[in-house]
This record gives sequence, C-alpha cells and structure tokens, in this order.
Amino acid sequence: MSVLSLVVLVLFFLHQLFADLPLFILLQVLAAALMVWARLTFGARSFHIAANPSAGRLVTNGPYRLIRHPIYSALLLFVWAGVASHWSVFTAGLALLASASIVVRILTEESLLIAHYPEYRAYAERTKRLIPFVF
Repeated sequence: MSVLSLVVLVLFFLHQLFADLPLFILLQVLAAALMVWARLTFGARSFHIAANPSAGRLVTNGPYRLIRHPIYSALLLFVWAGVASHWSVFTAGLALLASASIVVRILTEESLLIAHYPEYRAYAERTKRLIPFVF
C-alpha cells in the first residue's frame, strides 16, 4: 500500500477526509471534477492500479494542456480541503506526508516521461506541474 493510500484511509476512518464547511466542500467537488476530467482525458490506461504513464501517446489535451499532473493536483486539493476543514497538527502532518509522497511520484514519473517521450521537455517548459500558470 502506498503512503498516499494510507494517509487517505487514515483520514477517512478518522472522519477527517471529507470537508464539512461550504468553501472546502466546494473545493473537494472541484477536485473530484478535475479528477474525472483528467481520468477520462488520459484514457483507459489510467483506470487500473498500476497505470503506466509512458504507455500510449503523450497526453497534452484536456486538463493536461493547463497542468502536467491534474490527477495529483486533484488529490492534493481534495486532501488539503478535508484537512483544512478538520484542522489539527495531526491532520496537517498527514497532508504533508501525502504531499511529499505525491512529489516523489511526480519526480519519478517525469524522469520516465522524459526518457520515453522526446517532446516531454518542451511540454514541461510550457505547462506548470500542479497549479495552472503558477507552479
């Protein structure tokens, strides 16, 4: 089980994953919509446990034209919105752990993508990693 999965499960079982304040509920709805949009755009290869980021063509349309990792962006937004709604040092620590796990995954995936797709470097130069036009 991945660190990210473990964090999500802990937050879920502690009833601190889902927001209960309107602003954070809205952010989680937006995160879920981004996740669905990204998964549908990425195609069938993203709907199994060991999705291979270098199988098939490089996806640069849909949410991928704005950010390189919309699925990870959606996960981060969902987790942090839930944690912000149930703020404590413990939940913040879990969110930081989830964030660190995602950063490691992004860096690992990007090294695979650079090796597999020559055009990935140009795509990475024009597209932010997680937040459109920012980061």
